[in-house]
Amino acid sequence: MPAGKRPPLVIAHRGASGYLPEHTLAAKALAFGLGADFLEQDVVATGDDCLVVLHDIHLDRVTDVAERFPSRHREDGRFYARDFDLAELRTLNVHERRHADGSAVFPGRFPTRLGRFGITTLAEEIEMIRGLAQSTGRVAGIYPEIKAPAWHREEGADLSRLVLRELERQGFAESGDPVYLQCFDAFELRRIREELGSDLKLVQLIAASGSRGTEADFDQLATADGLRQVAAYADAIGPALEDLYGFADIDGHAVSSGLVSAAHAAGLLVHPYTFRADALPPGFAGFGELVEWFAVTLGIDGLFTDFPDLAALALRRPGDAAS
Repeated sequence: MPAGKRPPLVIAHRGASGYLPEHTLAAKALAFGLGADFLEQDVVATGDDCLVVLHDIHLDRVTDVAERFPSRHREDGRFYARDFDLAELRTLNVHERRHADGSAVFPGRFPTRLGRFGITTLAEEIEMIRGLAQSTGRVAGIYPEIKAPAWHREEGADLSRLVLRELERQGFAESGDPVYLQCFDAFELRRIREELGSDLKLVQLIAASGSRGTEADFDQLATADGLRQVAAYADAIGPALEDLYGFADIDGHAVSSGLVSAAHAAGLLVHPYTFRADALPPGFAGFGELVEWFAVTLGIDGLFTDFPDLAALALRRPGDAAS
């Protein structure tokens, strides 16, 4: 990194999910140990309004729910966390993410048939992170996401209110606290800031350009006017990393799309997703090259990664990763 410039924050995407099943306590503890600055928590509500850490409102791609509760799917064939209470979810085994056909999404990662991992509540994860901070003397922040808030309201749960209540109970309520609260739903983020009155740092996630059926429309938000509107209620944006660069016509080298500089001009931080050593985007030969280019050339402020140790190493942060 250039002298005097702070390296981007390393945000552990669903924990150290490149090494252990996503959103398990084991993956979060490893991410903490590997030096992540922030640990991500995707939050959904159970049938008894408990908050659990899962990337999806569905259970069938990351647990054995279809084997344990074969008749509890909805008409679409999917199994929903909202249709189970916390006690029932405690009986499930969490495994590496699979496709609908049962094959591993990332075949080179932790074997999908090994290990015993459980679903964790938001409170349990925060308490573990707090305990690690005490035992190690190092603080890592939390980075919760409000998942599908409109869908949750249809299901009778005000997810944002529930999450804010739990965060406040855990001592997180001020802008200076080590918390970023993220959501794809622009309406919901404005509601969190204006109606629910949260002072926490808010992050407007932006779906990848070309995505269909998403809550945050890239063409609407990733413009100068859109970014100014976002800056009225949020502190940062979280775009797909592929939307931050393109290729020069002459030599084929990666060049900025202009989104990072436009966001900075609007007063917004930029935390793109997702940096994966085993799924490099076009134009980059190695993970270190990818991370360094985004950090130095684009000047991003943070990055979501499945491999926090490799990101820290690429950012040349002494003590965060072995050479």
